[in-house]
Amino acid sequence: MSRETEVLLALDRAGHLLASGGGAGSSWLVARWFEGPSTWDAFTGFRDSGTGRTAALEAAVELCEAVAGLHGLGWVHADLQPDHGIHTPGGVRLIDLAWSWREGMRPPPTTGVGIDHLVPPELALRGAGDLPLAEGMAADVYTLAATLWTCVTGLWPLDYPSAGIAPQRLTSDQLRARIATGRIALRTAAPWPQFQEVLRQVLLSPPGDRPPARDLARSVMRLAS
Repeated sequence: MSRETEVLLALDRAGHLLASGGGAGSSWLVARWFEGPSTWDAFTGFRDSGTGRTAALEAAVELCEAVAGLHGLGWVHADLQPDHGIHTPGGVRLIDLAWSWREGMRPPPTTGVGIDHLVPPELALRGAGDLPLAEGMAADVYTLAATLWTCVTGLWPLDYPSAGIAPQRLTSDQLRARIATGRIALRTAAPWPQFQEVLRQVLLSPPGDRPPARDLARSVMRLAS
């Protein structure tokens, strides 16, 4: 049985899994198709022309609340990305849960910690499932903020050029070793300064000082008032 099937069966209430099966050395699943834009899509108007701020903030709050809901069930997503939140009429559905975990569950693969550019420094050289639950959630919140930063700017948050790093010339392990130092600054381009400042505080905080996902949702919500 694939690990994502295992996660979807354990979550159950998410309504993702329609069917699954497998044989010797193979497995398959059929997951529900969720209709709606991704968080990345919800920010397209802002990235292209600086418009649609209200809709973008609403999408950001919805994504934060969805992550908070997952954390409230005792789960860590471990692979948040700009396309992994689908904004349906019934709310945000988180997808690609193959690396998700909770305490007592078989951990995801050692390398299962998402896109290199969105991984927090403390997790860059570790597996997604070898953390206490609270630390895993703190890592999720970093990646959530990094995901929203990417949706705002169209760029990864870390300023590789200023650090003399060309990611395309490095292996994933080499890049993660650089990220793990915590010495790469954030990019300075700020097309949405107020929003990015909220995200910046999360991205620069040590794990124990990062806010829960629901508190991040509240901070983003205040920008709309």
